[in-house]
Amino acid sequence: MTDPNAIQPSELDQLPDRDPEETAEWQASLDAVTKAAGPHRAAYLMRRTLERAEGAGIALPKLLETDYVNSIPTSAEPAVPGDEALEQRITAWNRWNAAAMVTRGSKYGVGGHIATFASAAWLYETGFNHFFKGKEADGSGDQLYIQGHASPGIYARAFLDGRLNEEQLDNFRREAGGNGLPSYPHPRRLPWLWEFPTVSMGLGPLSAIYQARFNRYLANRGIKDTAGSHVWAFLGDGEMDEPESTAALALAAREELDNLTFVINCNLQRLDGPVRANFKIVQELEAQFRGAGWNVVKTLWGTAWDELFQLDTTGALVRRLRQVPDAQIQTYQTRDAAYIRQDFFGGDPALVEMAKLLSDDKILECFHLSRGGHEARKVFAAYKAAVEHKGAPTVILAQTVKGHTLGEGFASKNANHQMKKLSVDEFKNMRDLLELPIKDSDFVDGVVPYGHPGADSPEVRYLQERRAALGGPAPARRVHPVAPLPAPAEKAFASFDKGSGAQNVATTMAFVRLVKDLVRDKETGRRWVPIVPDEARTFGMESLFPSLGIYSPKGQTYEPVDRDQLMYYKEAKNGQILNEGITEAGSMADFIAASTSYATHGEAMIPFYIFYSMFGWQRTADQMWQLGDQLGRGFLVGATAGRTTLTGEGLQHADGHSPVIAATNPAALSYDPAFAYEVATIVKDGLRRMYGEAAPGEDQNVFYYLTVYNEPMPQPAKPSVQGVDEGIVKGLYRFNTAESAGITPPANAPRIQLLGSGTAIHWALKAQRLLAEEWGVAADVWSATSWSELRRDALEADEALLRGEERVPFVRQALQGADGPVLAVSDYMRQVPDQIAQWVEQDWSSLGADGFGLSDTREAARRHFGVDAESIVVAALAQLAKRGEVKAAAVKEAREKYGL
Repeated sequence: MTDPNAIQPSELDQLPDRDPEETAEWQASLDAVTKAAGPHRAAYLMRRTLERAEGAGIALPKLLETDYVNSIPTSAEPAVPGDEALEQRITAWNRWNAAAMVTRGSKYGVGGHIATFASAAWLYETGFNHFFKGKEADGSGDQLYIQGHASPGIYARAFLDGRLNEEQLDNFRREAGGNGLPSYPHPRRLPWLWEFPTVSMGLGPLSAIYQARFNRYLANRGIKDTAGSHVWAFLGDGEMDEPESTAALALAAREELDNLTFVINCNLQRLDGPVRANFKIVQELEAQFRGAGWNVVKTLWGTAWDELFQLDTTGALVRRLRQVPDAQIQTYQTRDAAYIRQDFFGGDPALVEMAKLLSDDKILECFHLSRGGHEARKVFAAYKAAVEHKGAPTVILAQTVKGHTLGEGFASKNANHQMKKLSVDEFKNMRDLLELPIKDSDFVDGVVPYGHPGADSPEVRYLQERRAALGGPAPARRVHPVAPLPAPAEKAFASFDKGSGAQNVATTMAFVRLVKDLVRDKETGRRWVPIVPDEARTFGMESLFPSLGIYSPKGQTYEPVDRDQLMYYKEAKNGQILNEGITEAGSMADFIAASTSYATHGEAMIPFYIFYSMFGWQRTADQMWQLGDQLGRGFLVGATAGRTTLTGEGLQHADGHSPVIAATNPAALSYDPAFAYEVATIVKDGLRRMYGEAAPGEDQNVFYYLTVYNEPMPQPAKPSVQGVDEGIVKGLYRFNTAESAGITPPANAPRIQLLGSGTAIHWALKAQRLLAEEWGVAADVWSATSWSELRRDALEADEALLRGEERVPFVRQALQGADGPVLAVSDYMRQVPDQIAQWVEQDWSSLGADGFGLSDTREAARRHFGVDAESIVVAALAQLAKRGEVKAAAVKEAREKYGL
């Protein structure tokens, strides 16, 4: 019978054999080994041969999985510098206080996680003692992405270091009083400690990759030397199931980001149970990362296993470790030696003989306690290998026990992620295990005490000496005092004030033209970071390619196909544009890194990320929250915005709701400008507020979201009336009146106020003329540049009123004295303008594009949603008819006239 897996002659024909006789000899050797020593020996020799070929640089497909053993054998481990005994005691104190903090907080019902840090303690402590560079040395220090659920351990270390006190530990997860600690890493809540918010799982690893990449971008553009910065991302094995966790692995390898290390805590458990109950998560991750081009270091077994591996002369132990699924490894953690002898060793004669040489205590030590991630020596070896590896990022797969040192009630139990406290007896057992000098009498009224060896103790002095040698405390966030960026030349903004004359210009193109002028500014031009997800040509940005260049660490190693054209595709090592390909998530991660560079590196950068508005807040809103959490600054630009401006694209591209989602984010200043001069005014104010001289009380840690449109329209000149700029920034100003628009309504004509945002203002202007010419109604048109900023101001006025302060919301001030009812219209669902309805004193009604989008012409789509000029006219007449200011019959007449 023919072997279906054998290489067929037709396949061999594709690979001409220069020496068939030599090939036959190699094949015969493999057959002989298989026959004489068995398939396991043959597989072993093949793996070692492939490893040797890979190490020699021979071009072969990579070996995606290695044996389920440590990558670095014990004999090759470097000695750990420093005082291992002191580091052991420091770690013990941190384990204790992390558990005490969560347990003490449990009486308030605020929750907390104990088991994660218990498993990862040595992964952090080894880094803090020997690797993580602080902010007080030269450069920017390292960037640490801490696993969110491990935060109690980081707080415990800061307590030992004197950076936190007992009151703050007791206020873990209780921030309302002003002296509390946020549950997870959160720069907005604890900005002197945390740099990166990481508990929204998957975003940490994605952001870490793009942070490492942005560090290289800054260096290659000559803005800052970041060679001394290393990015460390601490992740959970369960977290790697999030798509974002592995979305950019190929980018990191492709760009050779050897300034990046992932440390994956493989405790084999996720929130409800095993990560891969019937499989092996470590092997799966190894194959995934190796396949993507990463350097992989496995740190699985502690030194107690050395004796077992030395006894494994047949390879039976290694084979068995490769076979046992993760859930069974967890079971061994909780069972006695007899069970392990039978289940693990009992199925192979060679293992049965090995087990006879092992005591019960030795078996329990190996299977209950000894993991690579729990030993400083193993972790140090892995970290050293990672920072010394060149040409690729490194992932360390460190096996641990979730709930390690917390007692039998915690270790490897499926429910331990939800277990929030230990009993007094469990704490006493933990104390004895960790050999801490805490007396029974210290447990007053059953309350577990915090432990501290004293500010002048050997442990604290050692900890602080190690951190001083590495550049100061970590983690830490520092915003170095820097002079505000100078404002760009006024000419760049003023050029939009005169309008476009007879030329039709889309606001997307107006924004791109503004940026082209701003990047030429001698003072601040090089600080702009244009980011686009492979849609630059859609937004008319291809003219920036040859002038700014597209960033590539390899430069341009080919001759572009359009080299002879004026706007050719130019990549450069010092390129300014980040063109990420088709990845909104990657582009947002770029934006976050650039927008926080003022803190991370002490270099203010001005990112703008331009994207299809539909694919922003809908697709990457979680990252936009991350941006606000991380105190990022910059401009998000939702282009081709609105539900009806994209002809033919249809439902999946028709954005009718992004301003609604944006309005939920306190850090987002959301604008829907109608005209080019409004775009320029908003950007100018954004640069002042975020990068220049902010006004007293203004929060600089905000970001701007602008919607811009691809519909070419006449761009009017800025009205030369007082307060226009203030109105644009605050969200509302009167663009014209019926009279100033050159319309002469009849004397004593009924009047209505039309509020429009974005492209909708053009329909309002047409409706203004129809109302006057065909129905004898005078309409004033207002540009509502930001419904959400009007609402934010009104909410603040309400809050002031509760404090006994009288303050009138800006929207009420602006509309004060305006005659008639108000009709608001936008290219979004009615919920967008309705945000301000309760603060408008006039009668209120609104129109919007509610429902699903559809494919058609702009005119047909607007008629479908009832937001075109004629629909506005009918709605306006209906409002006036309610007030008795026009005849009710006029509404029906108008509907019939316009075919509505």
